[in-house]
Amino acid sequence: MSTTQRPPLHIVMHPADNVAIVANDGGLPAGATLSSGLTLQERVPQGHKVALVDIRAGSAVKRYDVTIGYALDDIAAGRWVHERLLRMPEARELADLPMATVKRELPPLEGYTFEGFRNPDGSVGTRNILAITQTVQCVAGVTDFAVQRIKSELLPKFPNVDDVVALEHGYGCGVAIDAPDAVIPIRTLRNISLNPNFGGEVMVVSLGCEKLQPERLLPPGSIPLVDERNVADVGTNADTGLDVVCLQDEAHVGFMSMVESIMRQAEQHLERLNARRRETVPASELVVGVQCGGSDAFSGVTANPAVGFCADLLVRAGASVMFSETTEVRDAVAQLTSRAATPDIAEGIVREMAWYDAYLQRGSVDRGANTTPGNKKGGLANIVEKAMGSVIKSGSAEIAGVLAPGEKLKNRGLTYAATPASDFICGTLQLAAGMNLHVFTTGRGTPYGLAEVPVIKVATRTDLARRWHDLMDINAGKIADGEASIEEVGWEMFRLMLDVASGRKKTWAEQWKLKNQLVLFNPAPVT
Repeated sequence: MSTTQRPPLHIVMHPADNVAIVANDGGLPAGATLSSGLTLQERVPQGHKVALVDIRAGSAVKRYDVTIGYALDDIAAGRWVHERLLRMPEARELADLPMATVKRELPPLEGYTFEGFRNPDGSVGTRNILAITQTVQCVAGVTDFAVQRIKSELLPKFPNVDDVVALEHGYGCGVAIDAPDAVIPIRTLRNISLNPNFGGEVMVVSLGCEKLQPERLLPPGSIPLVDERNVADVGTNADTGLDVVCLQDEAHVGFMSMVESIMRQAEQHLERLNARRRETVPASELVVGVQCGGSDAFSGVTANPAVGFCADLLVRAGASVMFSETTEVRDAVAQLTSRAATPDIAEGIVREMAWYDAYLQRGSVDRGANTTPGNKKGGLANIVEKAMGSVIKSGSAEIAGVLAPGEKLKNRGLTYAATPASDFICGTLQLAAGMNLHVFTTGRGTPYGLAEVPVIKVATRTDLARRWHDLMDINAGKIADGEASIEEVGWEMFRLMLDVASGRKKTWAEQWKLKNQLVLFNPAPVT
């Protein structure tokens, strides 16, 4: 609906705020009068802020009842408040924080199930995928060639297998592999290889001379259970070892012999995966990673609050939910430490944020480097404002756990999985943690997808959902339009998750086979 057909709309997040955002598609022109009686002194684009009162130079500009900046000059009521008029506040010190002070018990939510693939280690997959792990980027071309042949020649014989994916990455050699921080990319790749959507079938393609040798990537004991069908009848000392195709093996003569070796081994794994069937499991088996990308000022108004409500539903159902993106929740650290279930968990949150502060400092930047031109065009003045909208995705449940980058999930409930805010690195690390379903909100729009896990994309604005009708799975813009409540969209999301997890519905990213590359977070030196 055009701005000429709708009255001027503005959204105030908290009664103490002295700015509001313009909700109308296309924004509002100078002279438009808000329902409060305030007249705009200049054009304000959609999602951008308008001063509700006169703001003196040096005074706090408040949204979400949080100081998102200080006015550099006097700002008259009715003026457009953008990033060039603000000085960003300093980050909250990681000391004297409220530690595990907020206690809120959510009532249980029972009776919800989905159809999933139960794994030998007890985890549950939402898809049945053969993943081929690569130890080094050098083998990517050969593996991709083999995967294309597997998909065209072998996969049709195994109708119960959803897909074959190569776990391609840029790590494995030319790196300081013994540096302390090298543990992060190594454990990330190891834990991705064991993701619940891969059914416990581990297959590795190695070059042979790389630093990240297969035995270092997946040492004995890292695969929880061994399928005894692989074990020859050679007594109690039988040891299957890893299923590794080494391209430098002397048996490989020519390119096609390498490809045929990969295909031959893949067929064995496909046979076992094909024997698996979905079974009814409780909703508590969901492991959901939430993330946002291409955020705008509506992210904290529509999509992220709906995700937060849905996150509470999942926690009530006994499921696991991860929120991440350290720089995008750094300014909400006091909210997070207060919601920690125990002081130890609160200390874990502080520890991970301190580590990341130091990491950024080594690069001579701070959290302010996070925001993008698209964020600012969408009305976000700085990282403080962005963070206040981002943290809402975590809902209101107590924080039951903390993960360092690349670690595997240890508990149910809500977990802070510390990751960079990069969409691709965050998604990769959430996969390593054990995510079997992904929720991704966007305001500016992104066709983001992952081959390894279904990605449900949520639009913050109706205009985006309309234009990208075959890329967005849920339109949270209905909330700003007054056509749906946060709770209604949250329930819509919860029910869609159960359908997607069961294979009854495919996300748009799945239908179009959209997939972004895995990007391992490597804070260690490259040699």
